[in-house]
Amino acid sequence: MSKAVTPRRGTVGTALLLGAAGAALALLAGGRTWAEGTTTVAGSSVTKHVSGSDITGLPGALAVVGLAALVAVFAVRGVWRTVVSAGLVLTGAGVVAGAVTGAGDTSALEEQAAKANGLTSGAVDHVTHTAWPWVALAGGVLLLLAGLLALRFGRHWPAMSGRYERDGTPRPRRARTAPDPERPEELWKALDRGEDPTGA
Repeated sequence: MSKAVTPRRGTVGTALLLGAAGAALALLAGGRTWAEGTTTVAGSSVTKHVSGSDITGLPGALAVVGLAALVAVFAVRGVWRTVVSAGLVLTGAGVVAGAVTGAGDTSALEEQAAKANGLTSGAVDHVTHTAWPWVALAGGVLLLLAGLLALRFGRHWPAMSGRYERDGTPRPRRARTAPDPERPEELWKALDRGEDPTGA
C-alpha cells in the first residue's frame, strides 16, 4: 500500500517545483528583449528594441495567474481541485501560445519606428529575434506539466488546512484536562458562581 502512495506524494513537490519555475521563467522572459531592428530617423540609423511585454503581455499575465492557480490547488478539494488544475493547464498552454506567436512578431518594432519618426507606420530593417521567447515557452511547458500532474494526482494531495495531517486525515482533538479546583483562580470562579469552594 505504501508503495502506491509514495509516488503520488512525490508528485506534490514536483508539481510545485515545475509550476514555480515555469512562472518564474515566463515572468523573467517577458521583461527581456525579444526583438530588435534599425530604423532611419532624420537620416540616421537608430536601433530599436522591444521586450516580450511590448510584443504580447500574455505570457507574463498568465504566469501570475498560473502561480495563483498553483497555490489554489492546495487550498481546495474535490471537484474544485480538478477545476483549478485544469485552469493551471490552460495557463501553461496560453503562455506557450503567446511565446510562439510573439517569437516572430515585428509589429511592436514597427510601432516603435513609427513613434520615432512621428508617423502612423514605420519601416524596420535588420530585424533580429532573441532566444527569450523560447525561454517563455519553456516556462509555459513547465506550468502545463504542473497542471497535468495536479489533474492526475491532485486528488491524493493534502489540502492547506491546520485540521489535517500530512496524509489528509483529521487530527485527533486533544482531550481537555479537568481544572484543578485547588488552584486560586478556580476558587475565585467558584465564589463568583455562588458556590462554597470549601464544601462546607
